[in-house]
Amino acid sequence: IVKAGQDDRQKEIMNFFGQKEAAAQPTGPDPLFAATAEMEMYADLFQRISSTCFSKCASRRHRDGDLALGEMSCTDRCVGKYMESMEKVGVILQKANEAQAAQAKSVQDMQAAWAGAGAGTR
Repeated sequence: IVKAGQDDRQKEIMNFFGQKEAAAQPTGPDPLFAATAEMEMYADLFQRISSTCFSKCASRRHRDGDLALGEMSCTDRCVGKYMESMEKVGVILQKANEAQAAQAKSVQDMQAAWAGAGAGTR
């Protein structure tokens, strides 16, 4: 059990002059979390491509251990189309995120302007 006082002491550090300062909080996402999420995303992408393209392109009668020429070309086209569509979706989502961020900034600016105007009239 961590007491409130202990938690506060862990967040304080001493500066060069012996004064207590709050510990600097890291900015941005945690790199380990970002790397883990990216690996999970790639594993999921690979699994989806594998299952989709295999079910579409691989023959149900497995006579050989290798894919036939037609199966290989089908798989190549399938993976190419899948990756192209994922790229297009990514571009669309990026644009939507940028538009949402711009809208949030606009709302924040309007709220700040309103708060500033309201403080000046008092």
